[in-house]
Amino acid sequence: MSETSGSTAPAAAPVKRAAGRGRSVELSEELKAYQGVWVFVEHDLGHVHSVSWELVGEARKLADKLGCQVSALLLGGPEEELEKFAAEAFTFGADKAYIMKDPVLKGYRNEPFTKGLTDLVNKYQPEILLLGATSMGRDLAGSVATTLQTGLTADCTELRIDPASHALAATRPTFGGSLYCTIMTLAYRPQMATVRPRVMLMPPSDASRSGEIVHDTLGMVETQIVTKLLDFIADAHSNKINLPYADVIVTGGKGLKTPENFRLVFELARVLGGEVGATRPCVQAGWVEAERQVGQTGKTVRPKLYIAAGVSGAIQHRVGMEASDVIVAINTDANAPIFEVAHYGIVGNAMQILPALTQAFAAHLALRSRQVA
Repeated sequence: MSETSGSTAPAAAPVKRAAGRGRSVELSEELKAYQGVWVFVEHDLGHVHSVSWELVGEARKLADKLGCQVSALLLGGPEEELEKFAAEAFTFGADKAYIMKDPVLKGYRNEPFTKGLTDLVNKYQPEILLLGATSMGRDLAGSVATTLQTGLTADCTELRIDPASHALAATRPTFGGSLYCTIMTLAYRPQMATVRPRVMLMPPSDASRSGEIVHDTLGMVETQIVTKLLDFIADAHSNKINLPYADVIVTGGKGLKTPENFRLVFELARVLGGEVGATRPCVQAGWVEAERQVGQTGKTVRPKLYIAAGVSGAIQHRVGMEASDVIVAINTDANAPIFEVAHYGIVGNAMQILPALTQAFAAHLALRSRQVA
């Protein structure tokens, strides 16, 4: 079903929030009216970023705990297929979709997207707002949180509802990744969080699900916007390294000692048809490109097979790979932290083990190819 709001209706004024101190768990009567879990659906050039569907699945779990609805939030140009994206959001667990179409929303710009999102929040009052920790999501989340004068927890690794306060408990790494902290926005609404791609599982799709679509208007003209979108130039290298969505990743650490030894990682990854990852020290040393870094300040990955060679397993790295289906660790130190998260561990010299694995896998795959033929 569909509902259209009139363009003459003024947007609701932002709720005045007291800048209180300490651990206040008491919401004002105005903020108690905030209900529902919202997900900003990020799309570009006719495709939805998969992190949006991962967040819809996570929002479904939170909403079931709170006994409320999940809503998808879609902003774009008049000719964009936002209704199609809304229908897809319903299959992943959303109950409702708020759609805002306007010529100034064609292509992402901070000003109109911030106004559109904050107007919708002030009008419909969601309790929780989730965005992907992508380039767009990070830029937009900070602006929206500042405009709404509410809290934002970035790069979360876990989202849950605190049983005592019924607030969103958002967990993220802190102090350079050496600790995890859980943050709650107790006396402000909405509660906002960003989550990186591949941190949460992709939810199952249920084609039988449907939902309600609500259309709204922006009320902003081009002359009010400082930035102008002149053209879109695709990054020619953007698809060459795709760590977050690789099924097999072989990662090397500083335990490999030299960039020449690091080539052994590339050789094994080539035989397995996988991608090459690296720890931060390897990237900082210039052995590989920054796009190959796995960890808190790099990529979050969830492959079927993750092989870590010469990786000590500092928490900064583990936060980016510990959700892998199968982790194989190779290290000379039997007490290395990487073995705490590994499913299989090999204590030994990676410079000797990597070539042996490459040779064994190549022989096995060649034999299997002959058998299939």
